[in-house]
Amino acid sequence: MNLGTSLAKPIATIKKKFDNEFIRNLSWLGGSEAVNRILRLAATVVLARSLNDYDYGLAALVLTTYEFTQVFTRIGIGGKVIQADEESLESICNGAYWLNWVICSSLFVIQCIIAFPVAWFYHENALIMPICVLGLVYLITPFGRIQSTLIQRENRLKVTAVGSVVQMAAANILTAVFAILHMGMWAIILPRLLVAPIDIYINLTNHPWRIKKGFTTERWGEVFKFGMNILGISLLATLRNNLDYLIIARFLGVKELGLYFFAFNAGLGISSNIILSITTALYPYLCAVRSNWEEFKKRYFGSLKKIAVIIIPFVILQSSLAPFYVPIIFGKKWVEAVPILILICLSAIPRPFFLASTNLLAAMGKPHLSFRGNILFTSIFAIALIIGVQWGAIGVAISVLLAHVIFMPGFTVWATQFVFGKKHQKAVQNIS
Repeated sequence: MNLGTSLAKPIATIKKKFDNEFIRNLSWLGGSEAVNRILRLAATVVLARSLNDYDYGLAALVLTTYEFTQVFTRIGIGGKVIQADEESLESICNGAYWLNWVICSSLFVIQCIIAFPVAWFYHENALIMPICVLGLVYLITPFGRIQSTLIQRENRLKVTAVGSVVQMAAANILTAVFAILHMGMWAIILPRLLVAPIDIYINLTNHPWRIKKGFTTERWGEVFKFGMNILGISLLATLRNNLDYLIIARFLGVKELGLYFFAFNAGLGISSNIILSITTALYPYLCAVRSNWEEFKKRYFGSLKKIAVIIIPFVILQSSLAPFYVPIIFGKKWVEAVPILILICLSAIPRPFFLASTNLLAAMGKPHLSFRGNILFTSIFAIALIIGVQWGAIGVAISVLLAHVIFMPGFTVWATQFVFGKKHQKAVQNIS
């Protein structure tokens, strides 16, 4: 047996794995996030050495406000476009285009209004202007939102990945430059607005769809019916993702929030990018075979295995090395954030499995079950944070870890059993 023959089988196996659509899309998204993370790490190092914990705290509150308004753009419009059949796709896209404009324009006005009570609640008038400026993003994003969703529907996530790299590279470069220029929290806020047109340009040049009719409410009811539970899930997820910031800022102060915000981003930043790549790739990957039960089941369980192989070793490695790389890369002033960073980092392990199970239920047309699970988890999470804050930022971090480790695996097992268990299998095989 010659060398070529002996290598043929493993090469064929590797090729088969990368021919898998989920792996191919995940590779593009993961590769883009790896590049993004390298650039973000460089920007984070500059920020950590140029900004103080007070600047970080202000930026955290501005971004948190933006996250809460942004969640209302995720009312299931994209999910409905991805799931739509070919016959109704054009009409759904037309209605969704104008719905995006109505929602985003309204959110710009709302964000400017709520800037004032937010500043009053946290006794920081410096929050008003950056919150309003960041709201301008809403007046830019609708131009290419439908094209972006159609690219995902067609599983052309290479375009999404390349666009993400270009946009984030520009943002991170601007962040580093603004930090060096001593622009404080604006170094974190302003680049988000300045790079928004890049995403629009990439989406418009990579998909031919254009709006073909004037303002219409066509299919809005259908989109809302599909998206209400998706919106509820997104709202609860956003609340959970930011509730620790809000509680720390209110009870411990802006400077303590700055320390926690640094630890959270340094600890979960890489993992969250990987998790986002996984979930972005998984939903259209599952929806594409909704009518083929065996393939649907195979794809879901295969995806869980791939998630485990990717996320678990990475998180453990990052957590174990944190005491060494934080003082070297970010500076000794952030050493006290290391225990918080490790705890938050470990909480990343159950997150992608939980999100995979919510994608599973959404692909099955049962997002209401995910919504109920998210309500329960958010309630448990809020109680845990209120208890944990009594012991400062480290107590909050412990609460975050325990809440995720206890609840998320249980929900993942339940959702998987609900869909694929013998008791329900016959009923759910009629996927519409």
